[in-house]
Amino acid sequence: MDKCSFCGREEKDVEILVRGTSGFICDACINQANEIILENKSKSDFDNSTIVLKKPIEIKKFLDEYIIGQDDAKKFLSVAVYNHYKRILNQDENDDVEVEKSNIIMVGETGTGKTLLAKTISKFLHVPFAIVDATIMTEAGYVGEDVESLLTKLLQAADYDVASAERGIIFIDEIDKIARKGDNPSITRDVSGEGVQQGLLKLLEGSIVNVPPQGGRKHPDQKTIPVNTQNILFIAGGAFDGIDKKIANRLNTKIVGFGAQDSHSHIDKNDFLKYVSPQDLKSFGLIPEIIGRLPVLTHLDKLNKEILRSILTEPKNAIIKQYIKLFSIDNIKLEFADDALDFIVDKAIDFKLGARGLRSICETIMIDAMFELPSSKKKSFIITKEYAQEKLNKSNISVD
Repeated sequence: MDKCSFCGREEKDVEILVRGTSGFICDACINQANEIILENKSKSDFDNSTIVLKKPIEIKKFLDEYIIGQDDAKKFLSVAVYNHYKRILNQDENDDVEVEKSNIIMVGETGTGKTLLAKTISKFLHVPFAIVDATIMTEAGYVGEDVESLLTKLLQAADYDVASAERGIIFIDEIDKIARKGDNPSITRDVSGEGVQQGLLKLLEGSIVNVPPQGGRKHPDQKTIPVNTQNILFIAGGAFDGIDKKIANRLNTKIVGFGAQDSHSHIDKNDFLKYVSPQDLKSFGLIPEIIGRLPVLTHLDKLNKEILRSILTEPKNAIIKQYIKLFSIDNIKLEFADDALDFIVDKAIDFKLGARGLRSICETIMIDAMFELPSSKKKSFIITKEYAQEKLNKSNISVD
């Protein structure tokens, strides 16, 4: 009786048995071979040779296609990323000058684009990218996740190809939430604050870390994967709610003498974040060692009405373009009236959720149309201000 030349199963035990010139192969072995090919292909996607290193101006130009405004943050990010990967691709062990990593910390209100900037950079470079929430991490020995587990997500993004993961990017979100409770060192346990910061030090600086493959807590008998963080770029971001008061106090303490008022008259009191300094991060609760290992500090501007309006319609993946694309699949031409777009922007400003608020408002307005129109015979639909206002008023969304 014919049987598979790979697994030895007979024809009666398989669904399909394909005949070759010198043997047979069953459907199960074909599927398994296909999975192996796909796995190897995904690993090769993150091969070092796929890192597309462009000049800082070219990186910023790419970012401009997806992100509106935030020119200062884009410039800082472009230079830091360019220097980091230029350093990796041109390493020479015999060189006396060793270029250190340029980890980045971004300070900006919620919805201003911190995560989007990091995501877009990784897409441009074709390297593994992982987003980690700092709030889930606790000091070793306490309920929560060990600091090392943040590398697990990067390993998963690289399909557990360690060499690729060691040249990836990790975005640590909500880093402000692990600030210690005061400017003075704590005499009590701060298991999700200063202790986590201490644990992050070795990762940020560069060392070989034993990573649990499935994340979570490490156990003595658990198998771990050694990962060298020397060439992993860390980008940290946080809203740092209340840091503007610390910046204002610092600026005011310098106003001394008769001519001081004139010399500080240029300060924009509506956006203190543009004057943020490492000193302010220390006052907020980040330990000096962490600040030193995040040498590139940049801020994200507040989003005004004009920028929010542009975010709705201009980027390649603009929210409005996404809805138009979705409806076009059902052969429905969708349009938005200008006053409807202005109304959405005004509501986003009221809710104080930044660009992220635009999506939730649009979803609330569009849900009925997305439910009903695919089954109707309509070939076109216009979202007017009156329609948007009606749908939003019916919802439970309200401004505090």
